[in-house]
Amino acid sequence: MNEEHPRSLRFFTVEQAAQEPNVSEAAIRSLLRSGELRGFQVGSRGQWRTGIDDLQAYIDEAYRKVEEKIAGGDFAAVEAEEA
Repeated sequence: MNEEHPRSLRFFTVEQAAQEPNVSEAAIRSLLRSGELRGFQVGSRGQWRTGIDDLQAYIDEAYRKVEEKIAGGDFAAVEAEEA
């Protein structure tokens, strides 16, 4: 995790979570809504939060999936997902 977010921080807002993998806030919201990224809503406005460990688990799983595709010789699938 980058130095802007000390390990003592337990939960990220959508904005903070988007900074870690350098993606849009919309991408993080989509992952939260789909359940791919574990999170919860708080307050009357239903603002999303995700745990620092949950974000790391999502990133680790994404790496694992890519490694599995590469090991299986499925380079086309990896390249297609980048587009």
